[in-house]
Amino acid sequence: MKKILVIAPSWIGDSVMAQPLYRRLHERHPGLELHVFAPQWTLPLLARMPEVARAHLNPFGHGALQLSARWRVGRTLAREHFDQVIVLPNSLKSALIPLFTGSRRRTGFIGESRYGLLNDARELDENQLPMMVERFYALAEDKHQPIVRPIPAPHITISAASQDATLAAFGLSRERPIAAFCPGAEYGPAKRWPARHFAELARRFEAAGIAVWLFGSGKDREIAEEIAALSGAAVNLCGKTGLDQAIDLMGLADIAICNDSGLMHVAAALDIPLVALYGSSSPDFTPPLSRHATIVTLGLDCSPCFERSCPLGHTDCLEKMEPQRVWRAAQGLLPGVLPQ
Repeated sequence: MKKILVIAPSWIGDSVMAQPLYRRLHERHPGLELHVFAPQWTLPLLARMPEVARAHLNPFGHGALQLSARWRVGRTLAREHFDQVIVLPNSLKSALIPLFTGSRRRTGFIGESRYGLLNDARELDENQLPMMVERFYALAEDKHQPIVRPIPAPHITISAASQDATLAAFGLSRERPIAAFCPGAEYGPAKRWPARHFAELARRFEAAGIAVWLFGSGKDREIAEEIAALSGAAVNLCGKTGLDQAIDLMGLADIAICNDSGLMHVAAALDIPLVALYGSSSPDFTPPLSRHATIVTLGLDCSPCFERSCPLGHTDCLEKMEPQRVWRAAQGLLPGVLPQ
C-alpha cells in the first residue's frame, strides 16, 4: 500500500482547492493512505474530506524558520515511512520537512530555488496551468505528464446530526430560507466589499423573507457588527463559530454572498448557490469551483492588482460594485424565490 504525505497550504481557500489533488492521488494509487501536514485552523476542513486518512499538525507560523524544530518534526514524521511527499506551498521553509522525513521522492514546484530539497522538482508553466487548483492537481501526475481534465470540484461532507447540534448550540432555526454572508477577507481590505453594500443587500433579503447570517473569524467581527447595525436584522456569527460549526451552518444556507475568501471556497465546496465578489483578486486564478456559482467583478483597468490595500487609495473595484448588481446575480441563482 502506497503512503503519501502532502504539505498543505496555510490558507483555508487554498486548502479547499487542494482536495481535487487528493482525489486524483487516490485514483492513481488505489488503496492509498494519504496524510496531510497542515496548520491548526484548517484541520476541521480536512476532517470533512474523506480522502484524508490522517492530518498532522503543522505548528510553524508564517516567517518562522526554527530549523532544529523542523528537523525534529520531520524525524517524527519519518516513522511513517512515506513513499512520497508532495509540497504545495512554494516557500523554501515548506520543503524542509519533506527533506527531514527521508522520503525518497519529494515533489513540488521549484519555487524559492528549492533544488536539492526537492528531488522531483517541477518547472511551473503559468500559461499551461493558469489556475491555482490546476497547479496543485498537476503534482499528482508524474513529471512532464499533462493533467487530466476536467478537474473535479471540491466537496465537503456534512452530517445532518452535526448540523442539528450546531443549530441548537446557537439557538438558530430553519424556519425561513437562509442567506449566508461572508464579509471578511483575511488577505486584506482590497478584497472586502463595503459594509454598507452588504447591509443594503441584507435589507433586501430580509424584505424577501430570507434570514441573513454573517460568517467569519474574530477579525471580521467589527465589519459584521457594522453590517448588522446598518441592516437591523442580520445575525452576526463572526468569531463565535469554529470552522467546523461554520461549515455546518453554511451547509444549511439557500445562497451565499462572499468576498474572494476562504469561506467563499468553502461555500463552493458545499455546492450551495453562490455569488462571489472579486475586487483586487482574479477569478481567472482562484474562481469558485462550483457549477452553482456566479462571479461579480467590475473588470476595471486597475484590477486585478493582487494588493492587500488599494494602491490608488479608492478601491473602486468594490466601492462601485453596487448592491443592485449583486442582487440581480442572486435573483438569477434563486428564480422564483427572490422578487424580480
